[in-house]
Amino acid sequence: MANSKTQCFKCNEEKITYPCKGCLKEFCLIHLTEHKQILNDELNHIANNFNELKQIINEQKQNLQTFPLIEQINQWEISSIKIIQQKAQDCRKIAMEYLPTFFNNIEKEFNDLSKQIKQIHKDNEFNEINLNYLKNQLMTISHELNNRSNISIQQDSQSFINEISIIVPKKPKFSKWKQNAITVAGRNGQGQKLNQVNSPEGIFIDQNKSIFIADCNNHRIVEWKYNAKEGQIIAGGNRQGNRMDQLSWPTDVIVDEQNHSIIIADNGNRRVIQWLNQTQQILIKNIHCFGLVMDKYGYVYVSDHKKNEVRRWKLGEYNNQGIVVAGGNGKGDQLSQLNFPTFIFVDEEQSVYVSDRDNDRVMKWRKDAKEGIIVAEGNGYGGNHNELYFVAGVIVDDFGQIYVADYLNFRVMRWCEEKDEGEIVVGGKGQGNQSNQMNGPVGLSFDDEGNPYVADIWNHRIEKFEIIL
Repeated sequence: MANSKTQCFKCNEEKITYPCKGCLKEFCLIHLTEHKQILNDELNHIANNFNELKQIINEQKQNLQTFPLIEQINQWEISSIKIIQQKAQDCRKIAMEYLPTFFNNIEKEFNDLSKQIKQIHKDNEFNEINLNYLKNQLMTISHELNNRSNISIQQDSQSFINEISIIVPKKPKFSKWKQNAITVAGRNGQGQKLNQVNSPEGIFIDQNKSIFIADCNNHRIVEWKYNAKEGQIIAGGNRQGNRMDQLSWPTDVIVDEQNHSIIIADNGNRRVIQWLNQTQQILIKNIHCFGLVMDKYGYVYVSDHKKNEVRRWKLGEYNNQGIVVAGGNGKGDQLSQLNFPTFIFVDEEQSVYVSDRDNDRVMKWRKDAKEGIIVAEGNGYGGNHNELYFVAGVIVDDFGQIYVADYLNFRVMRWCEEKDEGEIVVGGKGQGNQSNQMNGPVGLSFDDEGNPYVADIWNHRIEKFEIIL
């Protein structure tokens, strides 16, 4: 019996003990009962807290007007009204002090004119010159009275009250799309006619759903308006060359909708060139440009596949070397390096996403970061859901979900940052030219309704996948 006894955790005496499966301690029968009672008391305490919290939730749910957020809005309203009322009172005081002087001056001019009219009547000697003079004087006084040009309200564009807005947490929306695409440009085989394209690469969709295409092997930029049967040439199209009106293997295009110009990665000529109403201007020279993007502040970003870097320029300041915002540390697969960067995307916080083609991954470089982080793939090339093969176009939505044109897997993938694998959103049905297949997805863009457009390079077409609402 002595051998079966152990020390009780509570009384420290050698007794027959029983283990507690929760804390794994040994208790004698008396203290085991006591231990269970302690646990019961704690459970009751938790249950009471639960009921109290439930009551609080119900009370707040029934009385939304007393919710702290609403009270903050109410307090902002009261404070702002007080500021506005005080400002109005100050302005009224200034106006009331000035207006008597204003009307005294008007009356003085009016009285002077009245004397002149009476004198003319008395003398009874007047002609057209006198009448015109009186008319002009009346018009002048009337103009001063009605326009009050020397006293007015000046409104400052700077707000003198603190503006507020409600920030609601965004919940990722995992959209789905029809798997059979609609061909919206091309569809007539490889060629250089206006209803054809030849190896399209970068694409840009504007607010009117017009599609701007870097028609690479035709050395031109074409615009296909919404539902158009053919495109129109808006840059290049004068055979391959390096004249100002020519292009050579353009790989990407963006539209600066503020000044209605287009900016082109003229890859074969190693330059970034702007076209504005058929007038050309070279913005950046001697750069192996591939991808282009413009952020909301007007900065232009360009990927250089030879120097394995992405640089940023301020709009209108292209005479300098720009600033390296990704890569720039030679070719390689380290977090500070890139290996043939192609398409790029910049988010609201000026983080740069780079399709690191020959590393089969997508990198994210936060603003002013010295190295990037892998946000898609990083497991070597392949066709599994945790792999990519020869990445191309990249787009990031408002929820941070990353869409990648997975070129040699003939699919478009969606990756969420910090996830181990992605998911196929369109394609993935093998190489082909059917409406649910692709043969080299390269350029990738979305319209404002959330429909993805894919430049299907070797099928020489642009595909649109409609969203399922």
